[in-house]
Amino acid sequence: MFKKWKMTAGLLACVLALSTLITACGNAEPQGTDNANQEKSEPYELSMAFITFGNLTDLALVQDEINKITKEKINATVKLTAVNISAWNQQINLLLAGSEKLDLIVSSSLFNYNTQVAKGQLLPLDELIDKYGEGIKKAVAQEYLDGTKISGKIYGVPSMRDLAGDYGFIMRKDLVDKYHIDVNQIKTFNDLEPVLKTIKENEPGIAPLVQQTQGQSVADVMLGASFDSLGDGFGVLPGLDNNLKVENYFETKEYVDTLALIRKWYQSGYILKDIATSQETGQNLVKSDKAFGYVANMKPGYEVQESRAVGKEMVAVRLTKPTTSTGGITAFMMSISKNSGNPDKAMQFLNLMYSDPAIVNLLDNGIEGKHYVKKSESMIAMPDGATQTGYMFNQWEIGNNYLSYVWEGEDPQIWEKMQAFNKSAVRSKAMGFTFDANPVKTEIAAVTNVMNQFRVGLETGTLDPAANLPEFNNKMKAAGLDKIIAEKQKQLDAWAQASK
Repeated sequence: MFKKWKMTAGLLACVLALSTLITACGNAEPQGTDNANQEKSEPYELSMAFITFGNLTDLALVQDEINKITKEKINATVKLTAVNISAWNQQINLLLAGSEKLDLIVSSSLFNYNTQVAKGQLLPLDELIDKYGEGIKKAVAQEYLDGTKISGKIYGVPSMRDLAGDYGFIMRKDLVDKYHIDVNQIKTFNDLEPVLKTIKENEPGIAPLVQQTQGQSVADVMLGASFDSLGDGFGVLPGLDNNLKVENYFETKEYVDTLALIRKWYQSGYILKDIATSQETGQNLVKSDKAFGYVANMKPGYEVQESRAVGKEMVAVRLTKPTTSTGGITAFMMSISKNSGNPDKAMQFLNLMYSDPAIVNLLDNGIEGKHYVKKSESMIAMPDGATQTGYMFNQWEIGNNYLSYVWEGEDPQIWEKMQAFNKSAVRSKAMGFTFDANPVKTEIAAVTNVMNQFRVGLETGTLDPAANLPEFNNKMKAAGLDKIIAEKQKQLDAWAQASK
């Protein structure tokens, strides 16, 4: 499966309440660095690339504030490069394939992490973490670091966030109230049909169902709790167990049935007509009164998060239990590129992102007084009169979220509840397994090309699965899918044997 933003997909760790963290960590020196022994030479400038969805016009101002701290603590500065999600794969592939300096990069099982490791584009981090990563070791449980390993080595440090996900549908509360929609009667994704029909018939110009993110499949979210993608979705674990038998996702009954339902919805006009090619996010479409809602992977506080983002009150129905797998851990990580000019400095800065509250809150929330104001030691709000600022960062993407302030309107105990959410999740039987793509990297490139021709169309209803799914599977197999599944099964069997 291709869980876009399954932030899931395994989001996990040992978490403290934010107030405790601030008290305990607020005056602490970052681990793994020694102010007295920092070089007196010119500070090294780190280059860090990360994903953005929205407004970061004030990035340079935030960067300057961060550099005041890092220059003092690790004799380094950082140049932050924000890359829009729509261009991420293309730009990062070019950077990693070339020789331009790139020290730190967001890595993800959603964006070719296995392939990047197979190509030697990311550095192993084990020795660097041992040398400079004491803060990382305190914030990230060893089982989560182990979950990022490929061939026994760590290549990414997962962000500490929601390491599990539940799945459902989030929608505008004003329209729910207007049409007296009883959300308590929505128990499965199939139960959404009459709701979507009501919006279609009564709200011209508003699409009942749109994508959560640009290029995302609807099916992938609807089936998010039903499979462990085992990294890349080319061979999955049904039911997160299946006695560790790997199967072709695209031939499972659940996949076939879900495509048929989505196709029916699309033909009925319930799904945005240009969903397969739209460059918009669900948030933007709802904000501009063009959409009612979207299927989504969720977490504690998700409704508040989305309501703030779209400027309208949103209500959600959660239709699955929380689940977690290795993919949840590796969904968002930070890695050091082979093009790093100073891996030691890169790791020192990475360590600060897990141990220094000042760095974390600058990255996550911007500058106090400009991008937020403090309401208490742990609670922040928008500056008086502001509805948005020039700094909107995806905090779940990077570092230790549990050191971050909580926004006014959110549950003050959100981080404690996130911990409980992570612990409550149904865990995949293959938790901790990471597929090494190197033996079949040629086949993966070939099946990826085929997938790109069919997947979004099939999984948004714009392509007829009756006519196109058999052709898709035939072309996938011709490109080497069966060989990939066999290699994945071989590695999974070996991992299971070694784990006994």
